[in-house]
Amino acid sequence: MTPVLDVRGLTFSYPDGHRALDGVDLHVHRGERVALLGPNGAGKTTLVLHLNGILGCGGGGTGTGSVTVSGLDVTKANLKEVRRRVGIVFQDPDDQLFMGSVRQDVAFGPANLGLKGEALERRVMHALDLVGMADYADRPPHHLSFGQRRRVAVATVLAMEPEILVLDEPSSNLDPASRRELADILRSLDVTVLMVTHDLPYALELCPRALVLSGGRVAEDGPTHALLTDDALMRAHRLELPFGFDPRTVAPPTNPIDNLPR
Repeated sequence: MTPVLDVRGLTFSYPDGHRALDGVDLHVHRGERVALLGPNGAGKTTLVLHLNGILGCGGGGTGTGSVTVSGLDVTKANLKEVRRRVGIVFQDPDDQLFMGSVRQDVAFGPANLGLKGEALERRVMHALDLVGMADYADRPPHHLSFGQRRRVAVATVLAMEPEILVLDEPSSNLDPASRRELADILRSLDVTVLMVTHDLPYALELCPRALVLSGGRVAEDGPTHALLTDDALMRAHRLELPFGFDPRTVAPPTNPIDNLPR
């Protein structure tokens, strides 16, 4: 199967000379939910910004290697389609919500692709239904709670019908109920997920597979449960579990993608 996301030999140095990525190789297949773990400074954000061409396509800095999305190279010539296929939900939903109503925010992307009228309205309401926010379509985003705004931010990306949903710290600043509600939504979506997170219990709950990025390279790639119960690995890459949480007491998550041929 052609990977939804295929990164090969990716390197990147910022203009000040800092080498943030040092030969990243990774692949994510359709239907997978994969956690991207690693300490601050590991290169996670730099990697994410390469996935839809914010970096690596004239965005400053220098690098080598390749990124493809379902076989389409991430290049300047393909940016419009790449950015439809790769939906990034940033850590702060207010970075993505800027219109006067929830409906307008969710409609913004598809409208820019040329969708109009009833087709646009169906797309918007379907995306809002997926995240449980259809009843809030006419509300101003700034009148919503933080958790609700995060769900609307997810809807703005889902409305583009992406092939992979990239989430940057999705559980940050959420209360326990909102955190659980978002987890339920993510489990229900029929979309490939790459989740960048420091929330290791959330990674274990949602992602059967995890990658550890360290020093600009993929240091480990394997079952999330196995990685989080490897004490030497955790220490080596500055990964720490919350006080009182023991992944050995939690059943490993499963994913139907595990049974598909690669």
